[in-house]
Amino acid sequence: MKKRTTLLLGLLLLATLQITAQNAVKPKNPTDIATQRLAQELESIAKLAKGKVGICALHLESGKQVSLNLQERFPMASTVKVAIAVQLFTLIEQGKLSLMTMVDLQPSDLHPGSGTLDVLFAKPGVQLSVQNLLELMMVISDNSATDILLRLVGGTEAVQNRVKALGIQGMSVDRTIIQLLADLDGITLPPSSQWTLGFYAKLDSATTPAMKREAAVKLKTDPRDTSTPEAMVNLLTQIYRGTALKPESRALLLGVMERCRGGAARLKSYLPPNTVIAHKTGSLDGSATDDVGIITLPGDAGHIAIAVFVGDSPMPLAEREQVIAHSARSIYDYFLYQPLLAR
Repeated sequence: MKKRTTLLLGLLLLATLQITAQNAVKPKNPTDIATQRLAQELESIAKLAKGKVGICALHLESGKQVSLNLQERFPMASTVKVAIAVQLFTLIEQGKLSLMTMVDLQPSDLHPGSGTLDVLFAKPGVQLSVQNLLELMMVISDNSATDILLRLVGGTEAVQNRVKALGIQGMSVDRTIIQLLADLDGITLPPSSQWTLGFYAKLDSATTPAMKREAAVKLKTDPRDTSTPEAMVNLLTQIYRGTALKPESRALLLGVMERCRGGAARLKSYLPPNTVIAHKTGSLDGSATDDVGIITLPGDAGHIAIAVFVGDSPMPLAEREQVIAHSARSIYDYFLYQPLLAR
């Protein structure tokens, strides 16, 4: 009897253990845990800006994406120049323009944020090639070169139509750079026929601090020339994958973006030395501090298309840039050390 009782107890214990094992919570996927930790880290970093921050990062080989405020709108500032460059190369591919096309510089073409071209505009008859203008726009973010190219490619409407043709939603291209800056500064621009050397500085000097404050407040809710992080990464992804441009154009554009001189304290600040990054920065005082681009990971770890937008923030520029730098490094490490993302 005692043996039978012991046997029954043993069977009951075994059955209980089997049921417990079946109902036990399975350990979480390590990748899921890492993703949750990254999301928490990005939220913590974003708080340093004391304003809205938008992030989207896509691992181009695996399709894995991480984000923060993915579909919120942010001022693009000069990151819009990536979209302008795509339209430029589209016209070059169609044979309507060439990198060797020469363009006459007119006094009305000299816009704020163009110190490099000041000397050239003082000399009548000076010409620059489209390739020169592209380098100036993407490498040092020259605003005069940008508006000249924008005119050549058909204006903001043509750029917007190209973005739409690529199926990108959440990006709006509406104004020339000089108009954007005028709206930021509270300046009403005269007809372009009245734009002479130094005209903008004279208008700016006549603008009162109250007018500038009012203009800055309006800019905070202005939907024009804005993008979601998702839309910008969509554009970068299509450039990299060759759906927006042909291979030769893609190589030329990414090459010039790799030479971008701005943003030393932004995306690339905390990345390892010699990290290859093709990117474009953007700034509008405290209203926009941006950096977008494609980061190449070491070895065969792949590439990251990334956009970090810091919206209106009361913090100093150095603090806003730290948000971008810390976010980029956290994302870099996340994708680099994820074995499940290997191709």
